[in-house]
Amino acid sequence: MSNSSIRMTAALSAEHRARLLEIADDVKFAEGDRVFEEGHRAERFWIIRSGTVTLHMAIPGRRPAVIENLGFGELVGWSWLFPPYVWQLGAEAMTPVRAQVFDALSVRMMMDADPRFGSAIGQWVGRVLAHRLHATRIRLLDLYAPYGSGLSI
Repeated sequence: MSNSSIRMTAALSAEHRARLLEIADDVKFAEGDRVFEEGHRAERFWIIRSGTVTLHMAIPGRRPAVIENLGFGELVGWSWLFPPYVWQLGAEAMTPVRAQVFDALSVRMMMDADPRFGSAIGQWVGRVLAHRLHATRIRLLDLYAPYGSGLSI
């Protein structure tokens, strides 16, 4: 699955994108800004308009492992959708970033109120989550397996 197939523009219908974008706010991050911290409460999510955000995972006794770099149109954060709503990874702006930010509680309420919308959002985030878990597995194999995974992300 390519990153482009899980971008919001490809994953959601025009109607569902429009509904979601109605509640978006614009935000900017400077290079090096922390977007969110692993283990903290997940109360929002972002769609990147420009720039690059790096996802990383804390490894005790080592530097955080970079899991994936995200760019235009990609979802930053999925933990907002699943209780206990705690970030499973950390995120940092690697370049100046412009993004749209969404309040997680508002989106979950919209999903509950409209099952078709809720299903579309859930399927989109589920595809993103599956991709991220695969990327995490490959990255950890590259870091810790005796000969690496032989794959690149």
